[in-house]
Amino acid sequence: MSDARKLFIKTYGCQMNVYDSERMAEALGAQGYELTDVADEADMVLLNTCHIREKAAEKVYSDLGRLKPLKAAKPGLKIGVAGCVAQAEGDEILKRMPLVDLVVGPQSYHRLPEMLARTEGGARVVDTDFPEEDKFDHLPERKVLRGPAAFLTVQEGCDKFCAFCVVPYTRGAEVSRPFARLMGEARGLVARGVRELTLLGQNVNAWRNEGRGLGDLIREMARIEGLERLRYTTSHPNDMADDLIEAHGVEPKLMPYLHLPVQSGSDRILKAMNRKHTAEQYLRLVERIRAARPDILLTSDFIVGFPGETDADFEATLDLIRAVGFGSAFSFKYSARPGTPAAEKPELPAEICDARLQTLQALIAGQQRAAQEAMIGREVGVLYEKSGRLPGQMVGKSDHLHAVHVVDPDAKAGDLVRVRITASQANSLTGERLTI
Repeated sequence: MSDARKLFIKTYGCQMNVYDSERMAEALGAQGYELTDVADEADMVLLNTCHIREKAAEKVYSDLGRLKPLKAAKPGLKIGVAGCVAQAEGDEILKRMPLVDLVVGPQSYHRLPEMLARTEGGARVVDTDFPEEDKFDHLPERKVLRGPAAFLTVQEGCDKFCAFCVVPYTRGAEVSRPFARLMGEARGLVARGVRELTLLGQNVNAWRNEGRGLGDLIREMARIEGLERLRYTTSHPNDMADDLIEAHGVEPKLMPYLHLPVQSGSDRILKAMNRKHTAEQYLRLVERIRAARPDILLTSDFIVGFPGETDADFEATLDLIRAVGFGSAFSFKYSARPGTPAAEKPELPAEICDARLQTLQALIAGQQRAAQEAMIGREVGVLYEKSGRLPGQMVGKSDHLHAVHVVDPDAKAGDLVRVRITASQANSLTGERLTI
């Protein structure tokens, strides 16, 4: 029987947090911790938090409250809060929640082993610094925790200062990781069985290093033998450089999928949001991207009910959605984030925001159904990631990032196969494997 201590991590929010949770697990793995999916089994519980969603801090405090009986039953249990809520709240978490042993921001989690050692002596520790050293220099070598597809953070932080967003305050300024280190990490992941990499960043297409841009990085990674697919997220429209758009047209390993947040279709609201682009500029950018890769599937983000949004502003957003035709989108009612410029503005009535969100989501849902139904009869690549619920069924992601279910009894996770799409469900597709 293993003598390893058990680590339970709850991950909130974005793909970057998924990546960060993997890295924190690896850092603590070097201290003898093994992951568990059951909090009751854990010797340490770590909440890796996100500050983007509405009432994010309150939800974390609520989850911490639910851990009180577990802490009472296991006094030696260590409880930590990491991520963007940790960065924003800092010492306040320790004040409000005596059961918490440590609080660590997203730029300091390489110090987790040291912080944990201090808690063994009874200390309660907070580290929300933006350290000068690169955390990636202090983390152990990557391990594959998620099968044949993996995330790789290439850029962190944001310099855009959108009026609604806390990221510049919780993640810091834009920083690009060095080209050579990224290539080394990518090769190491491929050597361990990864076939698809998603490059991550708060503004991933702002990545720059040694005169290279993200398009150059993608081209170089595409040369890695054994790496079959590349994606990247999340992008800002203002950082879609010419070479990156060109890469979509000439690099077959770069998948025909792009998440390109716009937030609003109203120029007046975009200006109030400090987005620094117009709706027309976004539409022209979409035209250029589709000219390079006609079959690309676009997704986006929308905020409804931003302070000052009128019916005409909202209708402009619907017009933009109709003009583009998205494969899906994340959409939210505006909610104020303390410390951001928009938080000082009066909010719209909740009933107006609710109605607008329902209208927008219905429009997006129709476009999503149309995009999925358009795939029926088409041949696509599918990378199997896990077994499905039915006997012999595999589940994987298509080139366009659709979930696809295929009955393929002799297959295994990591197989990259050709599939003909036969049917569309609510949030997935069904297909049959083609004989090659």
